Amino acid sequence: RSRVQVLCGSNWSLVLQGQWMLEFYAPWCPACKQMEFTWESFAKESERLNITVGKVDVTQEPGLSGRFFVTTLPTIYHANDGVFRRYRGSRTLEDLQGYILERKWEAVEPVAGWKSPSSITMHGMAGLFHLSGWIRQIHSYLTGTLGIHAWVSYAIFILATLLISLFLGL
Repeated sequence: RSRVQVLCGSNWSLVLQGQWMLEFYAPWCPACKQMEFTWESFAKESERLNITVGKVDVTQEPGLSGRFFVTTLPTIYHANDGVFRRYRGSRTLEDLQGYILERKWEAVEPVAGWKSPSSITMHGMAGLFHLSGWIRQIHSYLTGTLGIHAWVSYAIFILATLLISLFLGL
């Protein structure tokens, strides 16, 4: 049984309390697959290390990957009572454990306040990622279900953008 806690948009705020190591991954990513066994082994040591080990599937949680500004995979963050630091060390079990046991995370500069996943800025970023997913679903519906040509779908989105802009401008 896995000790890795799966995080999603509804429970991500758990990382704001206590000490966490959080991995952002994608099921199709070769580097993520390569690290899977190490991450599970790291989670088995979580009680001894006094941390919680979590993971986020970026294909299922685009809003969360936007909130954490994930641009490469796998991406690992350390969180301690809502203070986030990006882990850039080696991805071996020994180095992950050493990062916690030797408190190496204290030497890492925390994520700036405005870029913190709990900030209003990153809340807006998560919203934009949700919006892009919603737009992609509408485009798929228009082209796949209704059989509209892709360029007509693009024209509909362009027209909608212009009309919304005109409305907001008024």
